Amino acid sequence: MNIYEGKPTAGFTGRVAVIVAKFNRTITERLLRGAQKKFAELGVPEDQIDVYYVPGAFEIPTVSGLLIKAGKHAGILALGAVIKGETSHDEHINRAISVMFAKQGAESGVPVMFGVLTVNSVEQALARSAEDDDQRDKTQKAHLGNKGADCAEALMEMLDLKAKIK
Repeated sequence: MNIYEGKPTAGFTGRVAVIVAKFNRTITERLLRGAQKKFAELGVPEDQIDVYYVPGAFEIPTVSGLLIKAGKHAGILALGAVIKGETSHDEHINRAISVMFAKQGAESGVPVMFGVLTVNSVEQALARSAEDDDQRDKTQKAHLGNKGADCAEALMEMLDLKAKIK
């Protein structure tokens, strides 16, 4: 039996794109800083990372689709924050973008990581975009971390796995 698993290893030589929604920018900038810190920890040089800003989460799939077609990036990290409001608007946005990311990744072979927070409150968004290890979700008494960092690491794992499959 052969077992294949991606590892977020140093030595990556391609380019990655990070698409950041400007809506809820306080949160999305925290996600971006977490991703940048994780990329640095994994040995990805800053000059191999391209950051693209879009108005909101709904616009991210348009840019990820354009980037896939351009063929310059090995992987894409989508960062945003969709916070539930008084209507079901958030559900429509979340469903639409998640389906598009999955479709784009499966059809192109370019990993598109879903780093868009889909939360019920600003407090949840802050807990999932923590800037240091001292931040905790007071209701859970547990560090929830930074999903931008988590998705950056997952992207590097996927790129390594993709290389093993080839």
